[in-house]
Amino acid sequence: MKRIILVLLLVYAFSASVNAQCCGGGSGSPIAGGESRGVLMERQMEISSSFVYLNTDKFLTGNTPDTNFLDNYNSKYEYTRLAYGLSKKFTLSIESGYWINKTQIGLHGVDTNDASGFGDLIISPRYNVYNKTKNSWFTELTLGIGFKIPLGKYNDSLRRIEPFSGEVYYIPKTLAVQPSSGAQDIIFQLFFFHGHNIKKLNFIANMLYIKKGWNPLGEKIGDYAGVTFTVSKTYFKRLGLALQLKGEWVDQMSLNKNILLYAYPNYDPFATGYRKVMLAPIASYFIKQGLSVFVMPEIPVYQYMFKTQIASKFQVNFGITYRFFPFKMAPAVE
Repeated sequence: MKRIILVLLLVYAFSASVNAQCCGGGSGSPIAGGESRGVLMERQMEISSSFVYLNTDKFLTGNTPDTNFLDNYNSKYEYTRLAYGLSKKFTLSIESGYWINKTQIGLHGVDTNDASGFGDLIISPRYNVYNKTKNSWFTELTLGIGFKIPLGKYNDSLRRIEPFSGEVYYIPKTLAVQPSSGAQDIIFQLFFFHGHNIKKLNFIANMLYIKKGWNPLGEKIGDYAGVTFTVSKTYFKRLGLALQLKGEWVDQMSLNKNILLYAYPNYDPFATGYRKVMLAPIASYFIKQGLSVFVMPEIPVYQYMFKTQIASKFQVNFGITYRFFPFKMAPAVE
């Protein structure tokens, strides 16, 4: 059971981390992810919560540092998921997040933009299509699809007053601090697990693809693709250690041509999209039956930005998850 929960934490940590990076500023939120063995047990429930903190003063043009862009970008994000095993092969989850803050500080502290609020709601069914045990090795393949419904603001604005006429007008905040993209997305996931029951050694692969939709402003954030490879092992029955390699690809955004006939956005739509490779050590601790905590910092290994953009520097993810059976199983009838 402890090995099972460790696998859950690994994939959940990936999901919350990507969620925090992507669902604001126009990107979508990923599916909650496979958990232990991809799906929950029948009638089992899971409550998970994670806190993601990001802080960076690193900005890149391509892969070259740029010191004439911004002073700082930081955010705090709380992510929650509820999941329930409808059968031994089918799990349904509902997840959402709240931005405590998303703050972009301009050069020399000028033109600071910040926002807070709910992000998106995601409904994610997952189905286990293959599982087999042979010579103490367990192998599993799970497929998932997610539907993202925007809840938060996508057009938050700054209130300004024209000094001579006294007229009030509004300027949209930068895309990077908006709590939601305002679009409906479709999310596809593939989860693979291969683990040894005795050696407590696990190999995990998780793949995500997010097909982005258009929002009411005529904006379409670039599609997202992510893949992780993780090796994990349990020590002393309670301590789980893992190393995760994550690759991310985000396409450039698109704008509706009819919208551009009347106005042009206050940002560069071509300064979007990137390629990243991240390394993430993960530590988890099993407190008691069904209850575990984890911590996951992310270390950027490679980053390439289209034009000049905010790059990753420091991010850490703290989380807790609890699994239990809310309903007693009825005894079998002879």
